[in-house]
Amino acid sequence: MARGIRFHAVGGPEVLRLEEFPDPEPGPGEALVRQYACGLNMVDVYQRNGVYRVPLPSGAGSEGAGVVERVGPGVTSVRPGDRVAYAGGPLGAYADLRTVPADRLCLLPAEVTFEQAAGMMLKGLTVQYLIRRTYPVKPGDAVLFHAAAGGVGLIACQWLNALGARVIGTAGSDEKCALALRHGAAHCINYRTQRFVEVARELTGGAGVAVVYDSVGRDTFLDSLDCLRPMGLMVSFGNASGPAPAIEPALLAHKGSLFLTRPLLATYTARRADLEAMARDLFEIVVSGKVRIAVERKYPLDQAAQAHRDLEARRTTGSSVLIP
Repeated sequence: MARGIRFHAVGGPEVLRLEEFPDPEPGPGEALVRQYACGLNMVDVYQRNGVYRVPLPSGAGSEGAGVVERVGPGVTSVRPGDRVAYAGGPLGAYADLRTVPADRLCLLPAEVTFEQAAGMMLKGLTVQYLIRRTYPVKPGDAVLFHAAAGGVGLIACQWLNALGARVIGTAGSDEKCALALRHGAAHCINYRTQRFVEVARELTGGAGVAVVYDSVGRDTFLDSLDCLRPMGLMVSFGNASGPAPAIEPALLAHKGSLFLTRPLLATYTARRADLEAMARDLFEIVVSGKVRIAVERKYPLDQAAQAHRDLEARRTTGSSVLIP
């Protein structure tokens, strides 16, 4: 019997249940994957607590890594024995055995472990599209990245540093700021003791940053607009503190003809060719050693609820994974 985490109602971490079910069979276009690590992400929390609505009952998680055991009819992109990883697609990644649409699977280089892959696919692909496509960062660009000590933030700090950007991070403690600095941030602002708008402006000589990457949402959104240079770009890609407030378009004009976008990984990876190109870019930067994937916490599959508690309390840094 296979094992996986499901929830039958939205709510707190206690709604997550470990259940057994018959081994699934891959259908047309699917592959059966034996998973050795499952990624943990804030989006999993949003789906579990109802911020993002999903049909119930539901599996949990959207990121994993393992080995293909069987493939269904029509699958040619992977074959049994392939080491693979994925991010996105149907929920249900918190499991030891599951089917995955084969066109969502990326072949995993031998140099990348299953735990690293499960800890980096969603976060790393997110960083890839944010800094390479949403706003193609150039050497010398000043960039403000909120939650710089989180899983996405630590990958972003390293990758942005490798691109020659000047990274200004924010975090909620001096310890987290120190972590961001060790991973490539030029500066890190403790937003609990400093006003990040004033510091960011000071660090850029009053000019402002080229782009703000904000996964925090409500607590940082409006102040982030004041960190931007004229015609700068505000990238809102998460809601850790709650949804960002609604604004009138005229506010963007008054603050310097600013641009605003709310991107999604699913949009950027909708085409198979784009997913493959993004994954290659991610794998290359990791294998090169310029970006190191720090898997800081590993939880047994049956401790998914505790993992969610730690995520919500912001007790985690870097990446965390479930081990089936």
